[in-house]
Amino acid sequence: MTILTEIGLQLWRTLAEMAPYLIFGFGVAGILSVLVSQETVERHIGGRGFMSVFKAALFGVPLPLCSCGVIPVAASLRKHGASKGATLAFLLSTPQTGVDSILVTYGMLGIVFAIFRPVVALVTGLLGGWLTDISESGGKNNEHASKPAPCQDECCGHSTGANKLVRAIRYGFVVLPRDIVNPLLIGLLAAGLIAAFVPDDFLAGAMGHGMGEMFVMMLVGIPLYVCATASVPIAAALILKGVSPGAALVFLITGPATNTAAIITIWKVLGKKTTLIYLGTVAVTALGAGILLNHLPVLTGIDPAHASHQMLPAWIGTASAIILLLILGLALLPSQKPTERHLH
Repeated sequence: MTILTEIGLQLWRTLAEMAPYLIFGFGVAGILSVLVSQETVERHIGGRGFMSVFKAALFGVPLPLCSCGVIPVAASLRKHGASKGATLAFLLSTPQTGVDSILVTYGMLGIVFAIFRPVVALVTGLLGGWLTDISESGGKNNEHASKPAPCQDECCGHSTGANKLVRAIRYGFVVLPRDIVNPLLIGLLAAGLIAAFVPDDFLAGAMGHGMGEMFVMMLVGIPLYVCATASVPIAAALILKGVSPGAALVFLITGPATNTAAIITIWKVLGKKTTLIYLGTVAVTALGAGILLNHLPVLTGIDPAHASHQMLPAWIGTASAIILLLILGLALLPSQKPTERHLH
């Protein structure tokens, strides 16, 4: 019973810490889902050249696009004239962050991590898109590659039967929670188990510091499916158990950015060469960002592990945790709509 109590306490503490920021993030995501439609994205990105790559990466950083929509929307961009580079830039930057995960990152890991994550997502998208366009410039683009059908799900902005406020609330507090509830609960459970069972500094002793632990985090993160929000409590638990901030950042980048299903789909849609650029870009930027973050105290005097924000009052965390549990509980109920596709 003592072990179960400890796990329960750790889960509740984590939930109360992240809940206010996640709920606020859901609200902002709902607003963005109405303001930024798939058609808007296609109009700005559906072309060629560096500006299309830049816009694709920039759109992807805050865009509240759930996992069911990332690859279908990217395929639709490709179908409407976007280069492989712009398409890959969108695929690289979108899953790494979103307004909800950025706010949760700030709440649990502090301002430094909250700045690093979107910046790295943007850089990853720019680098991967640019390299892809360079690699394609010498050859003939394959315009007849296999493409999934464009996303028609609710998360892709096709709901037009309700007013904008209702659509924003529904997306932010019904559709988006339904999309992330399972990986989020798994992430919370993993964080609780790490906090309860792993001795302090055990992971630091087992993996050491430096490139070795970053490679371990990268090898764990690349094939694993963990959404951007769910990766945050896991990273926070790893840091508490001795993993360096840089290694935790590597996990925060590779976990959401790649997974086995996405790799297979990109191979089919964009080809072998683009898939290798996709994986190489994620690996290089993740390791580079991790090294930079670990050297931040030497370069600037700022310790990312302690550069946190002012803690919110306990009652706000408790009330928010209860509200979040209600939202997630509703998300677990069977949907009356057709099953949403999880192609992320």
